[in-house]
Amino acid sequence: MRAVLQRVQYGSVSVEGRKIAEISSGLVILLGIGPQDNREKAALLARKVALLRIFSDEAGKINLSVRDVGGSSIVVSQFTLYADTRKGKRPSFTGAAPPDMASGLVDFFITCMQNEGVPTQSGEFGAHMLVEIKNDGPVTIWLEA
Repeated sequence: MRAVLQRVQYGSVSVEGRKIAEISSGLVILLGIGPQDNREKAALLARKVALLRIFSDEAGKINLSVRDVGGSSIVVSQFTLYADTRKGKRPSFTGAAPPDMASGLVDFFITCMQNEGVPTQSGEFGAHMLVEIKNDGPVTIWLEA
């Protein structure tokens, strides 16, 4: 399971011109699911994300979590995080989990984030999405479980 976290001042997801998710301060989480991933890994990664101290405190030190600052998150399913570019010029995505497995784990990850106290919205699995990110810092963190 791979996640790219972007600390944002604003984030949104639109599908076919319709905004389906929108947050102010928080995280946009691009989430990739591999074939070896499971609910245990999803729960551990959600806990790590919810508690990761990547927001500034009153002194300007990066010392607070998204939960500490009352932030929200948007989870966007991102199979391209499993791109294999070692051969040729066209990426292979065979390292990503099949859609039926990935969809359920993305939903479970979202539930885990909510259970960790982070209000969480999502993109639309399998849809062509327009993701708007106003990166704050910029702060971008890559995690793997």
